Amino acid sequence: MKLAMRWFSGLFMALCLGATAQAQSIDYGYLDARIRLLMQRDDMMGLAVAVVENGDIRFVRGYGLTEEDGSPVNTDTRFRWASVSKGLAGTIAAELDHQGILSLDDTVSEYQTTLRLPGFGENTATLRDVLSHRLGLVSNAYDNILESGREPSAIRGMLGDLDLICPVGQCHGYQNVAFDTIEEVFYDTTGDDFDTIVSERVFRPLGMRNAASTYDGFVAGGNYARPYNYRGGRMVADRITPPYFRVAAAGGISSSADDMARYLQAQMGLRPTVFSQEALTEAHTPIVETLREARGMGRRYDRIQDADYGLGWRIYDYEGHTVVGHRGAVRGYRALIMFDPERQTGIAAMWNSNISRPTGLQFELMDMVYGLEHRDWMRLMSGDS
Repeated sequence: MKLAMRWFSGLFMALCLGATAQAQSIDYGYLDARIRLLMQRDDMMGLAVAVVENGDIRFVRGYGLTEEDGSPVNTDTRFRWASVSKGLAGTIAAELDHQGILSLDDTVSEYQTTLRLPGFGENTATLRDVLSHRLGLVSNAYDNILESGREPSAIRGMLGDLDLICPVGQCHGYQNVAFDTIEEVFYDTTGDDFDTIVSERVFRPLGMRNAASTYDGFVAGGNYARPYNYRGGRMVADRITPPYFRVAAAGGISSSADDMARYLQAQMGLRPTVFSQEALTEAHTPIVETLREARGMGRRYDRIQDADYGLGWRIYDYEGHTVVGHRGAVRGYRALIMFDPERQTGIAAMWNSNISRPTGLQFELMDMVYGLEHRDWMRLMSGDS
């Protein structure tokens, strides 16, 4: 029966892929059919998706299971955001800058932090440099030590012993431990820890009932997706890895699809009491070119013409349209968010397996938004991995 379902689904998709989407109109039946075809694969366990179109929440659904022989994923099931968390931290920083609580152009050394950079670079690096990964450090500096269990504050002090790959502020080198310095800045300026800040300033006002920034918050209540890795032709259960909850601003947020829909609206400017338009513009404005990202995305998703980085956000040129987004990955989980701020339309998706195939879902949606020809961005009609 499952083989027959795949054959009919494949035939339907083949016919649909030859069609052209209507401009600024999302075909939710087509979107649902594509996701259901994705979920028939052996390398998928659970998935949650949220879509906002023209500012309205139009599509929030769960697919698959939280774990093998477990409960179905629903719109309240928690998944990990991983590095999608960075956009939240960057936007909060922009909001605090707008309120005069901190200044993005202050140097790191003007605040009580544990970050040390080569050549006393903390005296010249600004908070804007921290949030746009312009610290002159090799990408993912000391993530391995974080994953071994060392405290982030201790690791930040060790970063000063590294060699610079470029002068501070001159190139992009993606960070987690260093990026999380912003938590210390938040505490120094507000007196509140990161969990309190995100809960009181974002989650509660937006009605994000299932969102959390800690391990305990993630597993509370039991309705959360367990991590899986697909290897050797089968799905293997994994364990929840705690290190990135300790750098929550860089990778520790979790939420449900329903929460993601509300968060999308806020990032589109629809909740100005939470995120002002001034803060959103600041967070979403390109600061540094990311040539490696542009080349990598452009090879597989050739509608991407350019890629930059703002305050915890990636900014792309998608066939002449500006879209904002980010992707995240920790062991056994993946997440993505992408939206067009001008059209107030976008998508968020989270899944509990280690494969990248669902990344194409965001491009399949944006093609419909812009009236572009459907493409099989998730590679469901081929044998590609």
